[in-house]
Amino acid sequence: MKLRKFGKTGRMVGEIGFGAWAIGASWGHVDDADALAALNQALDSGVTFIDTADVYGDGRSEQLIAQVMRQRGGERPFIATKAGRRLERQETAGYSRANLTGWIERSLANLQTETLDLVQLHCPPTDLYYQPEVFGILDDLKQAGKIRDYGVSVERIDEALKAIEYPGVVSIQIIYNIFRQRPATELFRQAAAADVAIIARVPLASGLLSGKFKPDSRFEDTDHRQFNRNGEAFDVGETFSGVPYDVGLAAVERIRPLVGGDTTMARFALRWILMSDAVTVAIPGARNAGQARSNAEAAALPALSDAAMAELTAIYDQDIRPHVHHRW
Repeated sequence: MKLRKFGKTGRMVGEIGFGAWAIGASWGHVDDADALAALNQALDSGVTFIDTADVYGDGRSEQLIAQVMRQRGGERPFIATKAGRRLERQETAGYSRANLTGWIERSLANLQTETLDLVQLHCPPTDLYYQPEVFGILDDLKQAGKIRDYGVSVERIDEALKAIEYPGVVSIQIIYNIFRQRPATELFRQAAAADVAIIARVPLASGLLSGKFKPDSRFEDTDHRQFNRNGEAFDVGETFSGVPYDVGLAAVERIRPLVGGDTTMARFALRWILMSDAVTVAIPGARNAGQARSNAEAAALPALSDAAMAELTAIYDQDIRPHVHHRW
């Protein structure tokens, strides 16, 4: 597992991390045994960065991570969590000192630690990025020793660009994959200039880029790929990266011949993300140990060829760009 510097923090993290949304909720049933096995396998495979949130299973994800940390002992990986989505309505006024402190205290208890490595504002309203007092509260919580650093998880490029202006922001988490290529333009340039880490989430487009789905594939009622197809529960960009399902399936068939060798499309898609030096860590999820192992193995793949990279850009431009590029 190759290491990359996590922006201005100076910490080094493995370039493939572990996204812990799936072991919390909203991806169908994942029992505790499978979740714990996935976490342990990821760590055994060299993963040193785990991303979670306080709302993933109402704390379940954080608690499972704490259980693994307690059982394994030794040096803890870099554990990032998020705060803000516990609000019933996403309004800037909800990001008060009392609420932010309460959310962070809850995550400290769930993760069984005295200081959180990284707290990310969890896709807050766009207006929040123009409220410097919110970032001042995070500065105070850092000064108090509750958090080591803070960053933001964003939906939109303009939100990320505004967040970079705050000197305390050490990381941007954003959707970036073969189906969401826009961040690689201006955002990556400015993040690199500011020494801000980039966390690439939804790296497999909710599994579309695994190449395993078909037109008649079905998902459990508790899986966001079933209940959020049109953004009914949260931003539609979080489900299949906002790409219409049938459009995504057709694009996958154009990608499939490029994979080659004995690798999988999922690993190929993760390796595409790692081709960008601006990306610090990609955070694929895993519902079991096999998926966790396979994700980590993507770091060992050779670089993709110039021809493959050019063809993937063409597929994006021709098939995917009209559906997503202007929206996020």
